[in-house]
Amino acid sequence: MAEVSSGTPDVVRARPHRLTIVAWILAVAIVVIFGVVAVLLGRPTTTEDPDVGAPFGIGDQLGMVFLGILMAGGVLSLTRPRVVADAHQVKVQNVVGGITVPWTLVRGVRFDQHSPWAALELLDDELVSVLAVQAADKQRAVDAVRGLRRLHAAAWEGKQPPQ
Repeated sequence: MAEVSSGTPDVVRARPHRLTIVAWILAVAIVVIFGVVAVLLGRPTTTEDPDVGAPFGIGDQLGMVFLGILMAGGVLSLTRPRVVADAHQVKVQNVVGGITVPWTLVRGVRFDQHSPWAALELLDDELVSVLAVQAADKQRAVDAVRGLRRLHAAAWEGKQPPQ
C-alpha cells in the first residue's frame, strides 16, 4: 500500500496497493485452477472398461498442487517492493534486491510523467527504481512521493545538492 506513515512524521513507508490486490487474486486463482486440474487428473479416461485406471496417480496430482503453489508464490513475490525513508536514509526493496541510500547521496526523487513508478536520482547520475511507488496507485503514490521529497529537502536543508 503506498501510504505515508502517520504515526511518525519523519518516516515514509510505501508499498504497491493495486499490484498487491491483483497478485493475491491471481495467486488464489492459480492455486484453485491447479487444484481442480489435479483432481481431474485422477479421473479415469474411459468409463467402459472398469479395469482401466486413471492415467495419473496420486503423485502426479500432488505434483500439480505443488506446481500451483509454487507459481502462486512467484506471483506473490511481486508484492515484495517497499520503501521506508526517514530523516537520514531511504531503504528501497524491489522484487529482486534492495538498497539503502543516505539522503546525502540522493539528488532528487523523480516520478516522471508516463513513468510506471518513482525513482531516486543519485549524485552519480544513477537511477534507483522505487517499485513500491507505482502510478497505478494514484493518490497513494502522490502522497508517498511528496513525503519522500519532503524528507529529501529536509536532509539537504541549508546545503545545495550538486546539479
